[in-house]
Amino acid sequence: MGEHVERLDVIGNISRDLTRYPDHRGGARLGGAALFVSLAATKAGRRATPVCVLGDDLAHLPGAPGLDALDWSARLQAEGTSTTFDLEYDLQGELVEARTDYGVAEALTEHALGHVSTYPHATFHVCCRRPLDVEAVLGRLAETTAQFSVDFFLPSAEAMIHAAAPWLPAATTLFVNAAEYRLLDQAVDCDTLSEVVVTDGPRAAVVRAFGRQVASAVPPPHPAHEVSGAGDTLAGTYLAHRSRGTTTARALAEATAAAARYVAVPSLPIPAPRHG
Repeated sequence: MGEHVERLDVIGNISRDLTRYPDHRGGARLGGAALFVSLAATKAGRRATPVCVLGDDLAHLPGAPGLDALDWSARLQAEGTSTTFDLEYDLQGELVEARTDYGVAEALTEHALGHVSTYPHATFHVCCRRPLDVEAVLGRLAETTAQFSVDFFLPSAEAMIHAAAPWLPAATTLFVNAAEYRLLDQAVDCDTLSEVVVTDGPRAAVVRAFGRQVASAVPPPHPAHEVSGAGDTLAGTYLAHRSRGTTTARALAEATAAAARYVAVPSLPIPAPRHG
């Protein structure tokens, strides 16, 4: 069934991350919303491609074991270093501080605009994170017949939600956490939004359709090894299931379960380049 489902084109970053927790969990790993959303969608049976910019240091990713299942045709290879994130969390898994060097991702907006123009009828997911020019990308999408969904990242969510606000009623689905939902509610009339998935860590995730709660699911309890990327995993899984006509409640249950499994296992290591 999955082969008949349209590809999901995920606009966002792929990065080298360092995550830190007070109890010494974390460490160096692969990261980036475009990677996690695409991987989750692929695992849930929907072909997905990261619309991203990779630096020389991550040029080998498309051939790496476990990542070769992704469609890498929408990546741009650029000279320089990939985005790096230094993410500090508290014991509850809440982000305390994020330090970033965007590197070659400074070219992401231009790359994304070109990709949207080339595939105006595609289905997109836009990871509304810096350094993406959200106004330019969502504005371009609004000029096409493309379907699109969006998510945010709490450190930049307030600015990004305000930038995205004019186009959010046209989105099929928005993914936010509880804190981002409060910011969203201040920026737009949530009764105009067709589908908003609101996560709240280990607490119940809910789906609101035009302001009315239509589904909820409590993630199965798993000890959290790594929380960075859990929301992206939920989003990719949810979108894959919804694209096949799965009910909202079932898609949310599958998505929360996938996110719970994700946080319980070790992070994706940065694969070593192949030699020879």
